[in-house]
Amino acid sequence: MSPHSRQRRRSALIGLVLLALGTGLAGPAAAASPAAGTPSEATAASPAAGTWTEVGSDRADPLTESQGLASVEVPAGSPNRYTGIGTIPLGLGIRGWNHVGDPDASYGGHYIEPYQRDDGNTKMFRVQAPDGRWSEYVHTLSPGEARNNSWSAVSPDGQWMLAGEWGTMTRLLVFPTPGVNPATSPSANLPQVATVRLDRAVRDVQGCDFLDATTLLCSSDDPEGTLFGITKPLLRVDLSAAPNGAADVTGHVTALRGLPLRSACAGGFETEGVDYDRRTGTLRVIVVSPGFCVLTDSKTYRFTQG
Repeated sequence: MSPHSRQRRRSALIGLVLLALGTGLAGPAAAASPAAGTPSEATAASPAAGTWTEVGSDRADPLTESQGLASVEVPAGSPNRYTGIGTIPLGLGIRGWNHVGDPDASYGGHYIEPYQRDDGNTKMFRVQAPDGRWSEYVHTLSPGEARNNSWSAVSPDGQWMLAGEWGTMTRLLVFPTPGVNPATSPSANLPQVATVRLDRAVRDVQGCDFLDATTLLCSSDDPEGTLFGITKPLLRVDLSAAPNGAADVTGHVTALRGLPLRSACAGGFETEGVDYDRRTGTLRVIVVSPGFCVLTDSKTYRFTQG
């Protein structure tokens, strides 16, 4: 999302929360929610639409669970992590890092949050090591790189991290994983080392996660539906090889299904981050409801394969 659009959405969301607190909001609006499978989420579905089946959902808090999510395997018993406007540390916000995207974690337990700001030529990845210590890795934009830092996805071997830009794109960016790859240091620029070249354009990708070494699952906030015939699609990207930081790879993009768009309010939904937990085979995607219902029935939807 553009920095100005991000700022408008942040201001509107904070305003809605304050209004809800002032009026004593206790539950969702009385209007009936549209049923699953309405045209908005099922139009022109791909033959692969049944690959991931919805199995449940949980309410997504608008301040702390509205941007992204990640499952953390180490230390054992770690809770799922979420990001939102309310999870940005005050010190980071004061320094200008005012948007956090969809995080990810390595299988070894390094948890990584992507940050952006409204000015300058840098983006930042905030890393928490398994021992709890935090560090910051700043990346100076490459020529032509957008300032947006929507998501991070760590490869299964832990050494490489993919990240994405907002808008209509034909690439994903490859970095050494900050805090894991020995080539990285908080005191040095985090370089882009390779690119995933997509065979089809994608629009407004809000999150990606590795299903395996050469497969990504991504959530797209595409409101138009002109690229795949589906608005707000769940995408699959099959890589020609596992990223290794030494060379570009290609990615074959497939739209699997439309994501659920159900709310007591009518209007524009926003799909957010995605997480795949290999321990349970569960895919989770955040969908933020429109208007006032962002407070009441935004959801983290759960899917399983088959």
